Amino acid sequence: MNTNYYAILMAGGVGSRFWPVSTTEFPKQFHDMLGSGETLIQKTFSRLAKLIPAENILILTNEKYNQIVLDQLPNVKQENVLLEPAMRNTAPCILYASLKIRKQNPDALVVVAPSDHWIEDENAFLDDLKTCFNFCDSNDALMTLGIKPTFPNTGYGYIEYDKSDTNPIKKVSQFREKPDYDTAKSFLESGNFVWNGGIFIWSVKSVLMAFHTFQPKMNALFMQGYEDYNTIKEVSFINENYASAENISIDYALMENAENVYVLPASFDWNDLGTWGSLHEKLPKDDFNNAVVNAKVVLENASNNIIRSDAKKLIVIDGLDDYIIVDREDVLLIYPKGKEQDIKAIVAKIKPGN
Repeated sequence: MNTNYYAILMAGGVGSRFWPVSTTEFPKQFHDMLGSGETLIQKTFSRLAKLIPAENILILTNEKYNQIVLDQLPNVKQENVLLEPAMRNTAPCILYASLKIRKQNPDALVVVAPSDHWIEDENAFLDDLKTCFNFCDSNDALMTLGIKPTFPNTGYGYIEYDKSDTNPIKKVSQFREKPDYDTAKSFLESGNFVWNGGIFIWSVKSVLMAFHTFQPKMNALFMQGYEDYNTIKEVSFINENYASAENISIDYALMENAENVYVLPASFDWNDLGTWGSLHEKLPKDDFNNAVVNAKVVLENASNNIIRSDAKKLIVIDGLDDYIIVDREDVLLIYPKGKEQDIKAIVAKIKPGN
């Protein structure tokens, strides 16, 4: 394995649209959402470890998930689990991890990967990742893997590249916000747009130069503790200073400002597993398009539903179409799949203890 290859595995999200399975105490990345026998973070870690030395994989998560990470990834050492003492979006934690990596290996090539994505063809993913690593090794580039759109999705951001560019790796023209349906449809018809999948690749030199250029205040904040990184003083510095960082995503902080941004349209199937509906797409289904996870069911006049139970209990359904039915401990969710984006708002209204 190439010892210059590193990964930053993002595992701090809450995944509130997957309530009641995903909760703030135990988010979706730590669940076996697909019924495969592995949790999402376990699948992601094992996928990355096929190319990247396991000791070079850093896991970024909230401090309250530390023990869950260690339990689910028993071969990971505590020093490879970076704990965020405050929620500050993706830019601060990526900067923190990148400085640690540079101090260890200034020639490092880094992939930033979410812990909760579904990728079926792992070999194609690894081939694409190697292509990106090779490009970043010889170019000052901030790269992303773009997902070829299969329908006019309004829930993803899009990346536009020059239509005349015939190279496999494309120069990015601009990032586009989540569009309305008509705009998303026009993106697909144009043929030079891909979904922003949130997978980034660069050399540690390039990304830290970008932080120095576009986020000088944040860069100065984290550079104050540079001598403490990878020592016993690191945790104290981070606990005292992390919350002072701006709450900003890596997209807004760097990618939308830099000129040296490139995209490789991915050759693998991908799903961000952001909602029950997206999970429904990837699960096996019966003749009436019902997907069932960990449940025994009797279905009459039922179609297009996703049904999940942690107790393997018998669930009887008659006359429901396009619903989410989730039975978990003391919560039963029966909710129209077409309104699944509202689940996050419902969760916000539920008081602790209810």
